[in-house]
Amino acid sequence: MERLVEIETFSADEETSEITLRPDAWGEYIGQEQIKKNLSVFIEASKKRDEALDHVLFYGPPGLGKTTLALIIATEMQANIKVTAAPMIEKSGDLAAILTNLEKGDILFIDEIHRLSPAVEEILYSSMEDFRIDIIIGSGPAAQTVKIDLPRFTLIGATTRAGMLSNPLRDRFGMSFRMNFYSAEELSKIITQASLKLEKDIIEEASYEIAKRSRGTPRIALRILRRVRDFADVADEKIIEHHRTKFALEELGINSFGFDEMDLKLLKLLASAKGRAMGLSTIAASLSEDEGTVEDVLEPYLLANGYLQRTAKGRKATRATYDVLNMNYVNEDGTLF
Repeated sequence: MERLVEIETFSADEETSEITLRPDAWGEYIGQEQIKKNLSVFIEASKKRDEALDHVLFYGPPGLGKTTLALIIATEMQANIKVTAAPMIEKSGDLAAILTNLEKGDILFIDEIHRLSPAVEEILYSSMEDFRIDIIIGSGPAAQTVKIDLPRFTLIGATTRAGMLSNPLRDRFGMSFRMNFYSAEELSKIITQASLKLEKDIIEEASYEIAKRSRGTPRIALRILRRVRDFADVADEKIIEHHRTKFALEELGINSFGFDEMDLKLLKLLASAKGRAMGLSTIAASLSEDEGTVEDVLEPYLLANGYLQRTAKGRKATRATYDVLNMNYVNEDGTLF
């Protein structure tokens, strides 16, 4: 069976060129080993029973491979997949149109699923659980409910804000996986693999240098790789060397910790509070960014690596923050922080 990938849209922050660098099979997918191990079992069991795979939820920071895993699942299941994003599904009728066009065993991937409207979400409940949708025709006393049976399909949802999912929606997923940040070694392998697709060889030291500065995120690693390749091409270098990589990273303003200008602004802002917590709205206003960007883009890596902490009163700098900024801090009572 030839697999059909129908793409409605990708996330707004995802570049089209990243799609060509995606792995196409389990053997190419690097990292998230426990998730891959479990999914392989569930996929094999579903294929033996000739059943659609149970609904799957992937959650975690952006850029960790949620969409890629969905596409690989479709490949392994030999299923057609439709890819869309929640903001594109504005009305319940939009979702109904998508669902009624699915065939048995098809996969529907919804990115940013936490952004579905309540009315659209209601349609999903019965479709996920009973494989049926109820459409109301007319209004008032003359309104009628028409029940439409759906083929058994698999919904794969992805979100960066799992806490914003309603309990009824979350409970309807048979499998839920948290995506973790990648190690530098894993990212180095991803970079080397992607360089072959870009037809630009990279030496091991250069790929590891990019990996160390990629915040544990494949999307960032691939984005940096393309920019480093630009520097190498302009210099007429056939291979991406270590010295060219370090030069490019410095020119891009990415330091040895993987922090760019905005990361450093955030850390310096928190450090200036001298141990006091700072509210999200205050941080966003000071950085001239929206709160969602601070929470979803800037904070996850810094939190995971101990560079800031969230408290009931707000965000605080940690000892690691002052160390990376080469700053000493003394509390108001004179004790060393």
